[in-house]
Amino acid sequence: MNAPTTANEDLLYSVQDGIARITFNRPQARNALTFAMYERMAEICTEINGDRSIKALIVTGAGDKAFASGTDISQFRAFKTAQDALDYEARIDRVLGTLEQCRVPVIAAIAGACTGGGAGIAACCDLRIGTEATRIGFPIARTLGNCLSMSNISRVVSLVGPARTKDMIFKARLVEAPEALALGLLTEIVPDVETLQTRADETAKLVASHAPLTLEATKEAVRRIRRTLSREEGEDLILKAYMSEDFREGMDAFLNKRTPNWKGK
Repeated sequence: MNAPTTANEDLLYSVQDGIARITFNRPQARNALTFAMYERMAEICTEINGDRSIKALIVTGAGDKAFASGTDISQFRAFKTAQDALDYEARIDRVLGTLEQCRVPVIAAIAGACTGGGAGIAACCDLRIGTEATRIGFPIARTLGNCLSMSNISRVVSLVGPARTKDMIFKARLVEAPEALALGLLTEIVPDVETLQTRADETAKLVASHAPLTLEATKEAVRRIRRTLSREEGEDLILKAYMSEDFREGMDAFLNKRTPNWKGK
């Protein structure tokens, strides 16, 4: 069964032969996600859950520079109150939770940089294929001075362990493809972007040919095993970061392409 491609310019969606594909389509902004893009991704996952003809989902980014570079920083300019910060993190938890609980295998085809919220999306996927140029990380300690959502922290710790999670975030470093493969941030590396898309298609067709209930049960069992911090457990941490002078300084420095002056308050 094939479905026509749908688009809102920034996010493309298509289905062909039971394989769905989401493409973040803002290469000029390194595929940074707007709130509308997050919401559309969640809607698609809900649609897939109700359509048994779809057997697998590929998530990728347009171009060869970035899978996704996280939330578009301009979206934070409207933040004024503590509730704005809590509402943002609640939205991210809800959207990424919907992606993580999508009933079909989700394959991330990652070209170039996969950072911040983009890395959070990749962590929700079941399989992550990268190229030799792929780099993954959460450089927020160097850029914005905010923090990850509690569910994202839980996912990253589940993938690489607490020590390596702190190493990545404290050093604000992007993990190169060979290390990402060794850590489990990637499940496979291919040479280039053209090979990446071919391999993602091959992998999607392979898993789509397998018993769907086996895959669904395995996905859900693995999700249940992992300890996920609740939003309430992390509200004090979210407010400490997002309501700080440092976050406002980091956002202004990022948008104006200068080095931030951190004050720890």
